[in-house]
Amino acid sequence: MRAGTNRRTLLKWLGATTAIVALPGAGRAYARSTSAIKKPNILFILVDDMGYADLSATGSSHIKTPAIDGLARDGVLLTQGYSSTPICSPTRTALLTGCWAQRFPVGVEEPLGPNAPIGIGVPSERPTIASVLRNQGYHTKLIGKWHLGEPPKHGPLQHGYDEFFGIVEGAADYFRHHIVVEGREVGMGLSRGNSPIEAGGYLTDLFGAEAVDTIEKSGDTPFFLSLHFNAPHWPWEGREDAEAAKTIPNSFHYDGGNLTKYHEMMEAMDQNVARVLDALEKSGKAQDTIVVFTSDNGGERFSQTWPYVGHKGEVLEGGVHVPVIVRWPGHIAPGTQSRQVMASMDFLPTLLAMAGGSVAKAGTFDGVDLSRQFTGQSADIERTLFWRFKANEQAAVRKGDWKYVRIDGRDHLFNLAEDEHERAERGMAEPAKLDELKRLWDDWNRQMVPYRVDGYSEDVKKNYIDRY
Repeated sequence: MRAGTNRRTLLKWLGATTAIVALPGAGRAYARSTSAIKKPNILFILVDDMGYADLSATGSSHIKTPAIDGLARDGVLLTQGYSSTPICSPTRTALLTGCWAQRFPVGVEEPLGPNAPIGIGVPSERPTIASVLRNQGYHTKLIGKWHLGEPPKHGPLQHGYDEFFGIVEGAADYFRHHIVVEGREVGMGLSRGNSPIEAGGYLTDLFGAEAVDTIEKSGDTPFFLSLHFNAPHWPWEGREDAEAAKTIPNSFHYDGGNLTKYHEMMEAMDQNVARVLDALEKSGKAQDTIVVFTSDNGGERFSQTWPYVGHKGEVLEGGVHVPVIVRWPGHIAPGTQSRQVMASMDFLPTLLAMAGGSVAKAGTFDGVDLSRQFTGQSADIERTLFWRFKANEQAAVRKGDWKYVRIDGRDHLFNLAEDEHERAERGMAEPAKLDELKRLWDDWNRQMVPYRVDGYSEDVKKNYIDRY
């Protein structure tokens, strides 16, 4: 199951530190520390547009990330982790809802932007990762990027979070805290709760400081803290670029950036992860806190995705293959690696089960509870994952080691166990496998919301939206 720590060693380690008990309503055994029955805190760190190999722990050739590497050293690194889509707001839809993003109109906006239908967002009655944990007694807070609709209808407070401090839109200048278009600051920008606010400072540092303050003031109530850094998303700005930011006419910054600047942004983010982890230690909460680290999709132009090809906006591995790191002292053996396949939508049921909740009672989800795989109580299970992306008419399926890809009307088949670089075309040699995966994708796609042309008709709402 895991490289670095074999299964017998792992179970021996768990047996020395944990007991197997039944969680109320969960219907399965689960590893719980005999000395800590209370609900664990959860710190969920999501970064934006980071490539798989942008961490030292996953192979970066020039970026140093000691804090994040430490999480991998003290927990488990899933080497087969995936974002549910190859771009930001749809993946955040999957993370929030525990479902395929394409079940919802907001999840087929790639990404959610100014041309989307007014008032679009996740259905208000839909259970979310925040609401199901709040129902378990957690205080829930989102710090950082939201990008799933605007308050007061579709902000974080309307979807299960008790508090919000961050940016509403999909990006912001790191100093002006708004998207800048032709010299104008647009959108809500930096907000607290449902209201825009003014603050000075580099966004990555502001988000780190807010997380530290939240942990220091958290008290005895268990918390679910979503820390969604916008780094290393464009615009390409480091801490020393405050003056230059005043004159940048457009946040999109297509003519800017370089590897050195990207390096600075990544290391500033890692330094803030270190601050937050230090706050957990100093508060005495580190041993009782699950820490998750992952990315919302593959990297953009300055990122490193080796050994994968492709980037953000592509269903090739480089666009969807992301690091997943989970640390939970006393429950997850340190320094382990897992080849369990996982996608963004699996976090909701997995973390809910780890918090002692009943996934079955919480709602209907496409995501799968992988808590037993994280803690070494069960062997890996096979996950069949699907992707689609409107640009270049892209489609993909991963089942076992096989991956089907369609781009620009051309079909491809790869065996990822032998060729993670997706260059050894196997379609002609394995026509039955190619046809099988194509049929699986077609069956899945028929259940999803179609792409918007001129808005959603009442028939579409009835057939796709209202039923889920």
